[in-house]
Amino acid sequence: MVSQKVTVTNPEGLHMRPAGEFTKAMSAFQASVNIKFGGKDFNGKSIMNVLAAGIKCGSEIEIECDGSDEQDALKKAVEIVQTAE
Repeated sequence: MVSQKVTVTNPEGLHMRPAGEFTKAMSAFQASVNIKFGGKDFNGKSIMNVLAAGIKCGSEIEIECDGSDEQDALKKAVEIVQTAE
């Protein structure tokens, strides 16, 4: 399992468009993807879970990936969070 903490820089947080982009990209990986935020775990492959997390701009989240392609999944997840508009 690999993980990394990331600060959400999008002024609107992980709203519908970036959450959709995130979950679509994560679904391509075999690894499980979880977002830790506010003391809870959210499934990073479920748009409903990501939206339910209510992640706002400036929030620090931890992305955890576990599986055969965990390194690639984590790299892509961090890239999306840091560049999402």
